[in-house]
Amino acid sequence: MSPAPAAAAGTGRLVRVAALREVPPGWVLKVAVDIAGAKREIALANSGGTLFALENACSHAGGPLGDNRLKEGCYLECPWHNAVFDARTGVVVRGPARKPAKTYEVSVVDGTVFIVLPTPELEGSLS
Repeated sequence: MSPAPAAAAGTGRLVRVAALREVPPGWVLKVAVDIAGAKREIALANSGGTLFALENACSHAGGPLGDNRLKEGCYLECPWHNAVFDARTGVVVRGPARKPAKTYEVSVVDGTVFIVLPTPELEGSLS
């Protein structure tokens, strides 16, 4: 297996989350990660061959964002109340959600997908 790519200095730690072949264009894959000692789900979305990672919880009522295919190429729709988020930015496109979904930087190296997670020291400063 290829070594993990280096994270930008001070930005966090890289975590391997999937193989690229597990997330075909137009699909979303749920992955579990450990963030500051807590298990969290991330929605890994492939929009036109580019991968994006968002917290797998709607900011309105916590519904799962990673349970669907992408809509119109780059949108995630919460199945609970139909809030829509742009997978590329986390921005709310349609309510009832108002707060954007938390996003994570993604890196793909030799067919392996990594996301950058905040280090415990950075986690508190990002809130």
